[in-house]
Amino acid sequence: MRGPVGESFQTIAVEALGDNVETVVLDRPQAANALNTQMGRDLISYFESLSFEPDRARCVVLTGRGERAFCAGGDLKERDGMSTERWRAQHLVFERMARAILHCPTPVVAAVNGAAFGGGCEIAALCDFIYASERARFALTETSLGIIPGAGGTQTLARALGERRAKELIFTARIFSAREALEWGLVNEVHPHEALAGEALRAAKRVAAAAPIAVRQAKQAIARGLQMSISDGMAFEIEAYNRLVPTEDRVEGVRAFNEKRRPAFKGA
Repeated sequence: MRGPVGESFQTIAVEALGDNVETVVLDRPQAANALNTQMGRDLISYFESLSFEPDRARCVVLTGRGERAFCAGGDLKERDGMSTERWRAQHLVFERMARAILHCPTPVVAAVNGAAFGGGCEIAALCDFIYASERARFALTETSLGIIPGAGGTQTLARALGERRAKELIFTARIFSAREALEWGLVNEVHPHEALAGEALRAAKRVAAAAPIAVRQAKQAIARGLQMSISDGMAFEIEAYNRLVPTEDRVEGVRAFNEKRRPAFKGA
């Protein structure tokens, strides 16, 4: 389909929903939305475009097409018989895709509607937070295929779940439920399957209603701060804070509070 910035997407569907929210749907239902090379390229194009058009959307919901899967992981039919050189070339695409999602300045909410295995679990974990259907299942299956997670999984899961739980799940490649993912800290909320889309959209609209520059600065401060000592992280936080003081949105937020109305943030 034609994307919001003119790209022709073959494997994802993009829709502007109003209220400054866009949805991205992994759109290969005949293959359980498995990640092939073209999907990697489409996701790169979409998420990198948000870095160049920061005012286009204030929040993104990422989900999968159909009732069966969010994303079943790497497309093993495409990978069957790949030479070492072709495999490595494909994985360069997936590495850039992971970074495009992780470093996207716009907040990304994953709405995991079904199986999120291998690369699908990694894609979800790259998002800022996750809402899951009660039917969702997760797994990092790579060690059962002779590889390891290569789209951030060893890093994002260890940070979300802790070292020991991440090691257990990656070493054993076992499937775990949405409720387990919630209990362990990978998922933020679990909803009845039919309510998932609405709940994820509701959360995205709340994010989009906040001051967009403030949200982007908060996202950066959290992400960067986790790589620093707490003292350095607090110093980085103050730098991010000070960038907001001269903005029109800061003035509008205080004025709206005192006038007992909703603020009209412009992202300026």
